[in-house]
Amino acid sequence: MMLGVMKHIFIINPTAGKQNCTAQMMETAKSLAARHSLDLDCILTKRSGHAMETVRTLAQSGQEVRVYACGGDGTMNEVANGVAGFANAAMTCIPVGTGNDFLKNFGDKAALFADPENLWNGPELILDAIDCGGRLAMTVACSGFDAQVADDVHKFGDIPLLKGQGSYILSLGINFLLRSLGHPWTITMDGTAMPGEYALAAVCNGRYYGGGFMPVAEARMDDGVLNTLVVRKVSRAAFLRFVGAYSKGLYYTLPQVARCYTAREICIESPDQDIVTCLDGEIVRSRKVTLRLSEKKVRFFGPAGCDPNATSVPLPEIT
Repeated sequence: MMLGVMKHIFIINPTAGKQNCTAQMMETAKSLAARHSLDLDCILTKRSGHAMETVRTLAQSGQEVRVYACGGDGTMNEVANGVAGFANAAMTCIPVGTGNDFLKNFGDKAALFADPENLWNGPELILDAIDCGGRLAMTVACSGFDAQVADDVHKFGDIPLLKGQGSYILSLGINFLLRSLGHPWTITMDGTAMPGEYALAAVCNGRYYGGGFMPVAEARMDDGVLNTLVVRKVSRAAFLRFVGAYSKGLYYTLPQVARCYTAREICIESPDQDIVTCLDGEIVRSRKVTLRLSEKKVRFFGPAGCDPNATSVPLPEIT
């Protein structure tokens, strides 16, 4: 490859979405390249981790590269892990997956990402990321109840009759009715330990996950701050009452249940069970989870005028 020539790469996930988008994306890429005389290639992902490895190799070449993640949040996460920290590599998203929570952060501009004509020469933004043992999350890293629901959705999704919403409903029911809502964790914020029983902890760089839940409405993706919402164990009835507020970023209306912190390093430890953590939809397990603001930044390009904090709402003054 010739250094100094901008390379455009479509990373296409054939399994993303309800139907294979490969032919459509390849034709879209071909048309885009022809219209603007772009040096453009398409790469199909073959397995989990393939996108991240491919993009990192491209970035390490030193050539200027713009990468288009064609899939859902999982594809976006892998591409972000590949370009993070490289001054010559930038990424964007073309939403063809079943879940596209990341783009919800851009508000009304999110729809423009579906057409790469709005992207190829778009301005770059510098975004923060959450580091979890070397793996990055761009939006939310959640541990506990909601991560367990997401984990079980993947398991039940392999059952033919439970594709899509059916697997989510079953997972939600099992975790809410049959499993404990509390975990005996020690959560340490910047060195201050807080032992107790917790339902979940959500470390937020962005605002959306789980199909549109917005735990912390004031979270911003480029301010160098992580907003960590900690939810204590409560009764099932109280948890149900809390869910509505939690989904809309109104956690502060129930201070006896949830509290938000702005620590730079968050450590969650369990004495006897693996902690299930969900990073932009990707599941990891460990007895000890350490999350911090990543030193690596992600160069992200999008439509003119797009704002990753378009839907961010300042925290109201509480009297």
